[in-house]
Amino acid sequence: MRRDLLIAFRRKSASLNPLIFFVMIVALMPLSLGSYESRLQQIAPGVIWIMALLSVLLSSESLFDEDYRDGSLEQMIITPNLLFMAVLGKITAHWLTKSLPIAIASPLMGLLLSISPESIFSLMIGLIIGTACFTLLGGVGAALTVATKDKSFLLALIIMPLYVPIIIFGSSMIYYRIDGMDWSYPLAALLSIFCMLTILSPLSISGIFRSSMVE
Repeated sequence: MRRDLLIAFRRKSASLNPLIFFVMIVALMPLSLGSYESRLQQIAPGVIWIMALLSVLLSSESLFDEDYRDGSLEQMIITPNLLFMAVLGKITAHWLTKSLPIAIASPLMGLLLSISPESIFSLMIGLIIGTACFTLLGGVGAALTVATKDKSFLLALIIMPLYVPIIIFGSSMIYYRIDGMDWSYPLAALLSIFCMLTILSPLSISGIFRSSMVE
């Protein structure tokens, strides 16, 4: 994990690309709707969540590419006792450097899209958990396509359906807060998904790498 963090800090432009993409696309939304502020408020939570997903997905496809090219991945695989923690460390470093900034920037984007200030906290909390879930699932897709060229479409095809519950519960947190309802229910569902993925995703990735080693 420390190695991945150092690499990310040395390549700041690559780490900032998902954040820049997220900010630029979300910032264009008010221009497309003009003066329809009420309509903007209705679609804003879903727009922010979908743009966050696309930003994370774009960066997740290269999660294991460098390790695959320089042979580090093979070294990880032949030390199976450390594989789970190594994979989890890589995913954590990727989330900290490329996905978490999106969640941190979300309050500003929410205000730009006319989300009420009272709902901003639920937006940021949801995206902190949600981007972690996106990254964990993206890691599974990246492991499946690590040796594949032109992998973007394949990665989206494999992983995209699994993102649907995360987007539903995440955006529901904001809609519940806007409507004055208790948003702890979708939050609990989102936390449950995160806890499940924290275990299952590194296990799945480890299994994928081991099976590829056997082949």
